[in-house]
Amino acid sequence: MVDVAGNYRRILDRITAAAAKARRNPSEIRLLAAAKSQSVDGIRAAIAAGVNVIGENYVQEAADKKKLIADPIEWHMIGHLQRNKATLAVELFHVIESLDNLALARELDKEGAKRGKTIRVFVEVNLGGEESKSGVAKEKTKALMEALSELSHISIEGLMTVPPFRENVEEVRSYFRELRELRDQVGKLSLPNVELKELSMGMTHDYTVAIEEGATIVRIGTALFGPRSS
Repeated sequence: MVDVAGNYRRILDRITAAAAKARRNPSEIRLLAAAKSQSVDGIRAAIAAGVNVIGENYVQEAADKKKLIADPIEWHMIGHLQRNKATLAVELFHVIESLDNLALARELDKEGAKRGKTIRVFVEVNLGGEESKSGVAKEKTKALMEALSELSHISIEGLMTVPPFRENVEEVRSYFRELRELRDQVGKLSLPNVELKELSMGMTHDYTVAIEEGATIVRIGTALFGPRSS
C-alpha cells in the first residue's frame, strides 16, 4: 500500500528546501498531482493529504475520474490535446497546459465564446526539439503568442515544458532556465491576453532543479503515487 500522505509530506519538504536554496518563497510553488493511470482511490488519498491540483493526460480518463471525484479541486490537462477533443476538454479542465498550435487555440476560443467564458491556457514549448514530444518550437513561440493574443476568449497564463530526460538532473537545468528566460522575453512584448504568471516544469526526477530555476508548478506522479499501474 503506497503511503500517499507520507509521500506528499516528503515532496513538500523537498519543495521547501529547493525554494530556500533559490531564495524563493515555497508558497509560490504548487504541486500538481500527475494522475495518469492512477486509481481514483490514489487521487482521493492525494486530495485528503492536501493536493488541490490534479493533472491528466487523456480527456476520457479525466472524464471517467471526475464522475467519481466531487472535491473542489483544479483539473489541468497536461497531455497532448487533439482539436476534436476541445469541446470536452473545456468542460472538464480548468486549465489547458498543453496548447501548442493556433488551430487548437481557435477551437478553444470558439468553445469559450459559446459558453461566455475565458479559457485558461499555458503554451507548451518543446525546447529539446524531440519529435516524440508535443510543443511549439522555441523559435516559433513569440509568433504563436502574438496570434493567440488576438483571441478574445483565451487567457495565456503560463508556459509548460517537458525537457529531455537525463539521468544527471544538472543536465536539464539549462532547459528550465531557457523556459524562464523565454517567459521574460515574451513578457516584454506586452501582448493583450498574455500574462505569463506560471512556469509549469519539473517532474519526479528533476523538480527540485526546476524550482531552483523558477518553476511555479511541478507535475509530480511517481514520487506521490508510486509507479503507474500501466
